[in-house]
Amino acid sequence: MGGKIRTIELIANTASGSVGPAAPDEARAILAEFGDRANVCVPENGDVTGCLQAAIDRGPDLLVILAGDGTARAAAELCGVKGPLIAPLPGGTMNMLPKAIYGTTDWKAALRDTLEHGEERVIGGGEVEGRMFLVAAILGSAALLAPAREAVREGRPLVAFHRARRAWRRAFSGRLRYSLDGGPRGKAEAMSFMCPIASRALDDDAQCLEAAALDPAGVAEALRLGLHSVMGNWRDDPSVEAIACRRARVWASSGVPAVLDGEPARLSASVQVVWKNEVARVLAPPRKADTKARETLAETTARAGS
Repeated sequence: MGGKIRTIELIANTASGSVGPAAPDEARAILAEFGDRANVCVPENGDVTGCLQAAIDRGPDLLVILAGDGTARAAAELCGVKGPLIAPLPGGTMNMLPKAIYGTTDWKAALRDTLEHGEERVIGGGEVEGRMFLVAAILGSAALLAPAREAVREGRPLVAFHRARRAWRRAFSGRLRYSLDGGPRGKAEAMSFMCPIASRALDDDAQCLEAAALDPAGVAEALRLGLHSVMGNWRDDPSVEAIACRRARVWASSGVPAVLDGEPARLSASVQVVWKNEVARVLAPPRKADTKARETLAETTARAGS
């Protein structure tokens, strides 16, 4: 780890998905191995936001997040590119950003590897209604399928089907309208915007979003699409059309349900989705040789339309 990292603040939310009560002491032990001036903060009474802000106010060189996706996104928003480096470790349920940065390793291995070999990396992200997303945003009916996707992950297909059917019945009336980079208007049940850090179709250093129009015809296709998203091959689904974009306008007849980096949100009836080149600085081990499928977006679009 570079010599400029002298002080570290670590947020350990023991109430989060994969963070147990022993995590704070385990983190202290790992940090002590490297002799850094470190402070481990455990939120009291569930006040993660207060704990996070207090840690940033102390001006550390590195802010380590051992919590859920929402806390990782909040840390990136608060620190920006001028604040402390961040290391969002896998401490939640979905761990979308940690997986994109550190892979599928556990948080202890990721922390050690980062402290030993970490390099500064500037990452971009998307913004919608003043809210950042660093991995992916889903707008529209598909955002209501999150409980169904969790059941799929847990190996409960029947529960997943019933949850998907309920979500479909709750779906807001009317389809989304959208325009990408000022182009022609389109219609879809939902829109997905994926950042380069998680996209198989975009280079990690691409300065744009991978936008996809999701258009399942009913609950069966919606559940299939949800399963594909869990398996990581949703672009291969015939109801998906994908294209690169930097700015999008999305509107509907009423407020739009959304999922931003795994966290549910409710957006206005008309929103702008914008790509930001630089939103935060992360500390992570050097990127390994790129093993992502290097499909062009044109090939993906052609296959989706076939």
